[in-house]
Amino acid sequence: MGDTITIVVYFSFITWKDLRADDMVKEWNSSATMKGLRLGSQILYTLSRRKRFLAASVFKFMNTQMSLRLLWALQHVAGLQEAANNGNAVFGGVDCWLLYKLTGKHVTDISSASATGIYDPFTMTWSNIIINLLKLPHNIFPEVVDTTGDFGVTPKEIFGVEIPILCSMADQCASLFGSGCTEPGDLKITMGTGTFLNVNTGTKAHASITGLYPVIGWRIRDELAYVVEGASNDTGVLVEWAKKIGIITDPSETSSIASALNDSDGVYFVPAFSGLQAPINDYSAATGFVGIKLTTEKGHIVRSLLESIVYRILLLYESLCDETCFTYRKIRVDGGVSTNDFVLQFLADLTGLDVERATSMEMSILGVTFLAGLQCGVWKDREEVLKLRKVETIFKSNEENRQRYQPIIAEWKRAVERLSQWY
Repeated sequence: MGDTITIVVYFSFITWKDLRADDMVKEWNSSATMKGLRLGSQILYTLSRRKRFLAASVFKFMNTQMSLRLLWALQHVAGLQEAANNGNAVFGGVDCWLLYKLTGKHVTDISSASATGIYDPFTMTWSNIIINLLKLPHNIFPEVVDTTGDFGVTPKEIFGVEIPILCSMADQCASLFGSGCTEPGDLKITMGTGTFLNVNTGTKAHASITGLYPVIGWRIRDELAYVVEGASNDTGVLVEWAKKIGIITDPSETSSIASALNDSDGVYFVPAFSGLQAPINDYSAATGFVGIKLTTEKGHIVRSLLESIVYRILLLYESLCDETCFTYRKIRVDGGVSTNDFVLQFLADLTGLDVERATSMEMSILGVTFLAGLQCGVWKDREEVLKLRKVETIFKSNEENRQRYQPIIAEWKRAVERLSQWY
């Protein structure tokens, strides 16, 4: 008889909106240790001008990253710390778990590793600083590999034939590639549960002072593509919340409801169920409406909800323009909320850019499909692949509307100030 291997599932992370480590995040970010780390990094940046130290000078832990959720699990889940120390427990994202279950390999691709908050995109290694700071076991982390390559094959008994796995990729990086954003300066926005703004920055990692963060888009042999990302956690969840409490009955109706009005009648909504991310970076902000009065109708409430999604994107875009040297001409969009015509036209008007919606909303799936197909020779080159992406609608900016909205944007920012640092 062969050896019997017992697999124990100690703990599962529940999406990037998991808040079980929230108190720990707050404690660490306000600790003397982190303040010292940021101050030391600022001094090192002043002396060396290295972007890695600039990024570290404003570094804060976030609930959306895995670092402190991992520490929380090690401290609170019975037996996990001991198992990790003894080499009987390992760590990884969903991609890592799937690859292990299908191939027996404990690996993750470089884009997925960089999204954890524990991988240093500047040194291209798991961050010894974070690992040592949090006292995480070094042996639990997976091997980091290229985005495309030989990941192994699926067991024959699953599909009746062994299928090679040729690509593994983080969600937003896959969406970026699927959207055809393969050149430096290409910009896409995914509007799903949350909003993710991503720009291909080429071979250079971006260091931000406003809360945008650098990740690695893909590494394919000698090709390395960096990405700068900004996020707003509350997007599709706003529409679902409005449906849950009865403000709307059908999300598909919100576009026509909002478009039927010239404005929100001075009603502004601040979307902060998960706090306000970059560039505000206020995790104690409150969600709420400002400006409701006797003339307020349901349509004004609906429009203010949709407008708030775009206002948050505008803040990210303004930070992007301040911190990068690219000239942006269009935004490629995907995700469930990108089916909303009002949101996309409002986005075009506020940014002054063309907003391009493809025939498919599932760019992440297309991204890994394209790369896997290129890896095994289904398509000969990227030019052939990029032709497969078809544009459904282009929303053009209306300059008259853009000027009209400027004072309204200022009023929304005032509303944000009123609900900031609420808790």
